[in-house]
Amino acid sequence: MAKRKRLNDMPLAGDDNASIASMIRVNQAGEYGAERIYAGQLAILGDRHEASRSIRHMAEQEERHLAAFDQMIAERGVRPTALQPVWNVAGFALGAVTAAIGPEAAMACTVAVETEIDKHYSEQLEALGDSDPELSEKIAEFQAEELEHKEAALAQGAERAPAYPLMSAAIRLGCRAAISLSKRI
Repeated sequence: MAKRKRLNDMPLAGDDNASIASMIRVNQAGEYGAERIYAGQLAILGDRHEASRSIRHMAEQEERHLAAFDQMIAERGVRPTALQPVWNVAGFALGAVTAAIGPEAAMACTVAVETEIDKHYSEQLEALGDSDPELSEKIAEFQAEELEHKEAALAQGAERAPAYPLMSAAIRLGCRAAISLSKRI
């Protein structure tokens, strides 16, 4: 039986293996969290609101992103975050609570999350340089789709959500904390 090549066995130019593994781990965790947020929103909104169609489309893209990072985790032997059970509950709860406030709050959640993800993916692309073309290509592809989610959410009234600045700041802070924790744990 052939031994599966682990990430730590792969030579990388311009970056160390631990950093690449951390990127893959946190990206997989983030896509999982996003999928859970949309699941929570759809559990509350169902098909009753016009925002549901957009949320469903975004959720489908997040599922594709998650599948790609799941595959990278398996192929490269990267340990997923131990916090996945937390992100399961927290993501679903965030989605459900924002949707319960209203469709604009659900869209505000998307804007806040995607703002942080865009920043996070930009930092990763800069750090990667030319060291891992496969990972860079996926990050760039998914970053473009995340920005589409943000623009769609803004167009659907995210900024009209109750206490939008406060809600956005709190969600963005939570995202930054989740990113930081998922890189290491």
